[in-house]
Amino acid sequence: MNDWTQDVLGQLSEVNEASQALELIQVAARHLGFESCAYGLRVLFPFTRFEARMLSTYDAQWNRRYLEQGYLGIDPTAIHGSRSRAPVIWCDDVFRDTPQMWDEARSFGLRVGWAQSVFDADGRVGMLSLARSSEPLTAAELRTKDPLLQWLASTAHRVLSPRLGESPWLELAPLTSREVEVMRWTADGKTSEEIAIILDISERTVNFHVRNVMAKLHANNKSSAVALSSRLGVLS
Repeated sequence: MNDWTQDVLGQLSEVNEASQALELIQVAARHLGFESCAYGLRVLFPFTRFEARMLSTYDAQWNRRYLEQGYLGIDPTAIHGSRSRAPVIWCDDVFRDTPQMWDEARSFGLRVGWAQSVFDADGRVGMLSLARSSEPLTAAELRTKDPLLQWLASTAHRVLSPRLGESPWLELAPLTSREVEVMRWTADGKTSEEIAIILDISERTVNFHVRNVMAKLHANNKSSAVALSSRLGVLS
């Protein structure tokens, strides 16, 4: 690693506030040729709604405008980042369906940008965006800086995500090995009767384990328990 990356890591280990951590992330961003940065954390609540928490060194007026206009819901970079680990480069084509937002962003000097998402097993998605006002990103620049950009996105997520709030799943009681086994067979479409035969236990015991999993995951039914188990990665 470069000397400045070690310096940033050392300082990050000593800060407590998210705003202080973001300032250090911006220091690193400037070393990579960007003027400002933003980090957003998307916490999924199964499965129909989510909570987004954001930090930014962008112009305060743009930050207010972004929130007031509900741009988070239509921002193509955020939509891409919620689905893909591939970086996204800002360009006219990316924002072709949101021309007003793109025009306004550029009026605040946000003309050239790069963004990368990091996914957690517990359903959280963190996205780091880096921006500058001029000098388009070239393929050569991206090839040269890609390892450090990837490092910065991962570092930002590791440092900022816990400071923006705990995952809603962290305090859930862990599933037992038998509960996981039952949920795996349930996810494969087996009935309680079939699972009882496969595992050589009673059907009543199978249903007992399913009810325990539902209680632990705060699921309303068996299908929801299977979906949540999968989202948490416990069926892998």
